[in-house]
Amino acid sequence: MSRARSLGRLAVVLLGAGLFAIVGIALFVVYPETLTDLFGILAALALVVVGVKVAGSVAGSLFPGYDVAEVAVEGPITRDGGGGSLPSSPRGTPADDIVDQIERADEEDHVDALLMKLNTPGGEVVPSDDIRLAAERFDGPTVAYTTDVCASGGYWIASGCDELWARDASIVGSIGVIGSRVNATDLADKLGVSYEGFTAGEYKDAGTPLKEMDDDERAYLQGLIDDYYDHFVDRVSEGRDLEPSFVRETEARIYLGEHAHENGLVDTIGTREDVEDAVADRLGRDSITVEEFQPHRSLVQRVGTSAQRVAYAFGAGIAGLASDRGFRLRT
Repeated sequence: MSRARSLGRLAVVLLGAGLFAIVGIALFVVYPETLTDLFGILAALALVVVGVKVAGSVAGSLFPGYDVAEVAVEGPITRDGGGGSLPSSPRGTPADDIVDQIERADEEDHVDALLMKLNTPGGEVVPSDDIRLAAERFDGPTVAYTTDVCASGGYWIASGCDELWARDASIVGSIGVIGSRVNATDLADKLGVSYEGFTAGEYKDAGTPLKEMDDDERAYLQGLIDDYYDHFVDRVSEGRDLEPSFVRETEARIYLGEHAHENGLVDTIGTREDVEDAVADRLGRDSITVEEFQPHRSLVQRVGTSAQRVAYAFGAGIAGLASDRGFRLRT
């Protein structure tokens, strides 16, 4: 935070506190002769506290205390931040919330750069691309960094940023797409359950767990995977300035950060402090102040998220066996 900005915030807070103190004393101490001095002073002090909070809020608006925004993508990438009805995976941040945070940061005139904290194993294709597009549209330097995992959909997002930083032991890469289905036909036979589908369109029920998949359906679904993979390769090669042939040659491998840096998948190896120093240099400043943006959540939503995390810790071991989903596609 600059010295002028700090002094401005302090001046607004002190001015607001003084004004509210004068009003409080006038209302509760001087004029009402029937009130005791004690109650008057207490009421005045209470109003001063309210005044300081109000003035602090005004000062924060007039003299923001940060010049760089940070948005975190942590956990699996999905549209709503979670799985299905059962806790089969840890919750992440909903993609739409992340896009909203980036757009809010871009709308604030005093935010000059964006840090994207990427600690994610990947996830759904379109939500990953939505976040990438939002980062790409940000008006200013956009620097992505990871400490633990930046794989698959996480790397898709990184392709929309100006730089990608990692630690020596970070896991980076997995540039690929996977589709999966549970084949429950043998189990259904043992239980005496049969599948009968009524569809309009030859491939409408392709990938349904309770029926065997024929060669045509397998080729159809593999074609979808290949199309998404081509799209992924194009995004990475364009955003990271890499040859498409090289991206394909990675064969969706994961790399430690130092190896990812050697082959060009990562720009720089360093700590979070190194990232901040580099952004400050890029902005021509001695230092920067980073504000971590958070999604707007109601109390009910926050309580619900905590409950789902507890449920995951308790029941994730059996959730995979109980899943009734069909064909699933993710990066």
